[in-house]
Parts: sequence; structure tokens; C-alpha cells
Amino acid sequence: MKLTNLFMILLVAGLMNSGCSPKKTETKSCINLKAEDFQQAIDGKQTNLYFLKNGDISAAITNYGGRIVSLCVPGRNGELADVVLGFSSINGYLNAKETFHGALIGRVGNRIAKGKFVLNDEEYNLPLNNGVNHLHGGPGGFHNVVWDVKAVTDTSIVLSYLSPDGEMGYPGNLAVEVVYTLTSNNEVKMDYLATTDKSTPVNLTNHAFFNLAGEANGTINDHVLTINADYYTPVDSTLIPFGENEPVAGTPFDFRQAKPIGQDLNLQEENEQLTNGLGYDHNFALNKEVGKKMTLAATVVEPVSGRKMEVFTEEPALQFYGGNFMDGADTGKYGKTFNFRESFALETQHFPDSPNQANFPSIILNPGEKYETSSTYKFSIQ
Repeated sequence: MKLTNLFMILLVAGLMNSGCSPKKTETKSCINLKAEDFQQAIDGKQTNLYFLKNGDISAAITNYGGRIVSLCVPGRNGELADVVLGFSSINGYLNAKETFHGALIGRVGNRIAKGKFVLNDEEYNLPLNNGVNHLHGGPGGFHNVVWDVKAVTDTSIVLSYLSPDGEMGYPGNLAVEVVYTLTSNNEVKMDYLATTDKSTPVNLTNHAFFNLAGEANGTINDHVLTINADYYTPVDSTLIPFGENEPVAGTPFDFRQAKPIGQDLNLQEENEQLTNGLGYDHNFALNKEVGKKMTLAATVVEPVSGRKMEVFTEEPALQFYGGNFMDGADTGKYGKTFNFRESFALETQHFPDSPNQANFPSIILNPGEKYETSSTYKFSIQ
């Protein structure tokens, strides 16, 4: 046999053997997160990391706070980017200055003025964790508890938590279930369910911080945002609503037509609402279609990569936060700091301080009722 023929046979055999040999552990995200770095006992319950994948997107979720740790989506040229801020271990979350990264929020998302509300002629006092106000369920809210994992598949995870009567000052035993599903349409679907044995306020959401260019990959002020809302909710200097919604028309809060997030931020010094929020940190009253529960709330496009995110929700409102309080104190899973206005949040919700605002839709859940709501974050390329 000629030497050249022998070489070709050996080369082909080598390639075939290489294809059949055991592969290295596949990265189930666009970053090689390790489940063991998320395995820890907290308050006597075990935490872990779970990987989901469907279509072109993949996610990593921990049952500590029900947090989205990583969310990988493709760009215009097929390149993957991790578009949710997070950390590479449980310790990263435990030691973070910003406590809500990627987390499930409850019992009540957003602020309750002075941590007080009256329900059925009884006043309830909640811990203050945002200046003079109560924020996102308090310091021991759902973001800081270990959720039970009821079921996991390749594309979904079911988390549950029983919040006992009196937890963070709230009345009633509240049983909560949240399902994260990655759909074949490149969507992250979040289904929320809750029941109670005593009347209590409930306003659940997720607090992922996004950058569609990738985690810590620069400003989000060039992202192009549309919000389907004719009205927004003005707030005082502590970010508590005055109680009335106002038209967005003629204000920096008009995102009915797509515009860069940073386009009107130069008006911050002269616009009281931008001053109060240090930029955007406001509720938008969504334009809900009659007879249709799930409606388009917002669209965001990152112009360089072409990544597009659409937010659909059954909720009446959306909180848009522009990363104004990020100050570089936290370092994420790529070794980069989380800096000022390099991430944004779009939190589907009922209105802030609803228990104290007669004009806002009620968030009171009563025994025998079911709290059920869904929101979807859909990813595509523009």
C-alpha cells in the first residue's frame, strides 16, 4: 500500500474516532456555569442551578430567589450573548449590593409607602428597606428565600414557596407557584399562581436586569425602546405615586414611538420626574386591548446586534427602570462590573403602592380566589 493511501486511511479513521470519542461536558449556556457553585444550604434548604434550552435560547435558573442567572440569545450574525445580569455562584448573590438580580419578587413588587397599609380595618406594618418605604416584599422577600423545585424538564421548571402568615408583616399563608418555560418561539414565559387563607396584597413579578448587547457590555441608552402606554405614574422624591396617572404626551416618558432610551435623559435637571427617579424608574399604565388578557407591553432593540425583546403581559402595568442606581459595586459572571445605566428592567406588575391608592386597581387576594397571571419575554432579530 502506498504511503499516501495509508496516510489518508489513518487520517479518516482518526477523524471518525474523534467524532465518536467522549466529548467534554457541554456548556448548557453561553457561559460555562457550574451547578456545584450554586449548591448550598440556606436556612436549612438546598439551592441548586438548573439549565433549560429550547430553540435558539438557553437559560440557567437557581431556586435561590427563583433567579434567572443567565439567558443566552443569538444576534444578527448568530453570535450568542448572555443578556441577563447575574453571578457565577450563590455567594455572588449573597454578597451583592443589588439584591434583586434576576429574582422572583413578592409578596408585593414595587413600593409601599412607609411600609404601611390598612386591610379590613387592620393596619399592617412592613419592614422598610428602601429609605422610608417598603420595596419588593422587604429584605426577606421572595428574592431571598429558597424555592422548592416541583418539576424540571429540558424546557421548564416549576418552583413553589409557602409564605407563612406574618412573613415580612403580611397577613395569611400564601402558597405560590411560578413556572418558567422556554418555548419553541424563543420566549421566556412566566406563569404565576397564588392562593391564600387570609386576605393579603399580592403583586408578583420578575426582576431581571437586561442588556441586549450582553452582560456588562456597555450603555443601554442606545437601546431603542417602545412602551405601549398613553399614561405613566408620576412619583414623589421617594418614588411613591401621587395617586394619579398622567399622559406621556409631551414628556420624556413618551415611548409610544420607538426612541433610544437615552434620548431625553439630558432633560433630567429640568424635569422633576426624571430628577425624582434619577432617570427612568416609573410605572407605565399599559394600553390594554378589550377582551384580550395578554397584550404587548414593550419592545426593545439593540441596534448593533439586532437583538429584539418583546414583553407581553396580562398585567395592567409595567415598571421601566434604566439602571440608575448601578454604581460598579457588583462584579458579574464575566468579571465585569455592573455600571450606571448599563442595564434595564421591565417589570410586569400592578401599580406601585396599590394598597394605599384608591384610584389604582386592587391587588388584594382573598381566600377562595386564585391569583393567576402570565408574562412573556420574546426574543428575535431585527
